[in-house]
Amino acid sequence: MSRILVTVPELSATEGGLAGHYEVDGRPLDFKRCRLDTPQPELVELLQGYDIVVAGGEQYTADVFQGAPQLRHVARFGVGYDAIDLKAATTHRVAVTTTPGTNHWAVADHAFGLILAIAHGIGRYSRDVRSGVWQKHRGIDVSGKTIGIVGLGLIGRDMVKRAAGFNMTILAHEPEPQQDFVDAHGVELVAFDDLLRRSDFVTLHMPLSAATAGIIDATKLKLMKPTAYFINTARGALVDEAALYNALSSGSIAGAGLDCFTEEPPEDRRFLELDNVVITPHCASSTDGSWKACGDMVARNIQQFLRGERPDGLVNTDVFATR
Repeated sequence: MSRILVTVPELSATEGGLAGHYEVDGRPLDFKRCRLDTPQPELVELLQGYDIVVAGGEQYTADVFQGAPQLRHVARFGVGYDAIDLKAATTHRVAVTTTPGTNHWAVADHAFGLILAIAHGIGRYSRDVRSGVWQKHRGIDVSGKTIGIVGLGLIGRDMVKRAAGFNMTILAHEPEPQQDFVDAHGVELVAFDDLLRRSDFVTLHMPLSAATAGIIDATKLKLMKPTAYFINTARGALVDEAALYNALSSGSIAGAGLDCFTEEPPEDRRFLELDNVVITPHCASSTDGSWKACGDMVARNIQQFLRGERPDGLVNTDVFATR
């Protein structure tokens, strides 16, 4: 019988993170905590004897697949898979699945929450009041401003809907837009540099890849207005963090809302010292509804895999093409 390991640290058999799925098709789930920076040998040891792993953000490299030859399915609890070497997984005939369509509304809510928090200084007010300071600072309006959305996938399109509710001018950069959606929601498609120059709020909603790593660098940040704010709920490695810190500390841009960093938790604590930054611990998708939807899809992906069916969330389709 196939054995299933769950490494996601926020899940346990008592917390209900897999939406009540403490067994899948009669196979119990074994919970063993794993970290983003779990050493490769330690991860290989954890995987011994398991055919399927419900994975978090730990790194699945060629060495991991080589060291765990019985592994047949990496079921990501989430939509990203940049921590998995897809080529190596396919070479070792390991199916990789994710949970698309299970958290876009939560991430969009959080991203817009960061916009409101940084524009109105909510985080600063909270710190001040708790420390005994009762003093107003002048924030800026969000309503009527211009938002630049980089990426019009599910999350980006949800950001469009939220921005419309604030009567914002909506710019977007998207290489392959759904034109019907763009037309119906009054989105202006523009070049990336044009978006950066014109936006009051720039929000990233794109996957991390070799092509997008470091896409926000010093050159791009210099294009932004000194009154503009930068929001990132996607991946930290999309941004040159040293350049972003310099832009924030020098006043080259007005502020930022950050939910993710290249290294998590970040060792570079300079951002914590800046009053014009709101930081959250990569939690944008962490809501009751999104976790239930994600857990349900993880269970469904595993069930389909065990039955020899192609899982709905399959990423490396070549694995099933050769089955």
